[in-house]
Amino acid sequence: MPANSGFSNGVTANSQMTKLAKSYQADQQLKYLHLQAEVEVLLQQLQSLKQKRSEAELVAQGNRE
Repeated sequence: MPANSGFSNGVTANSQMTKLAKSYQADQQLKYLHLQAEVEVLLQQLQSLKQKRSEAELVAQGNRE
């Protein structure tokens, strides 16, 4: 058995762990980006609802006068 075979296996395992970590990081980044996009959509919907409510209140006030 070669003297450096343990080192070689360690390097291979380390390389595999690095690939796994990068894959995990990419997956987490993708999930984060999806959540960020969903938050943006929800904020736009909220702003739209606030605008509609504000306009409806102005119309209601105008009808009272």
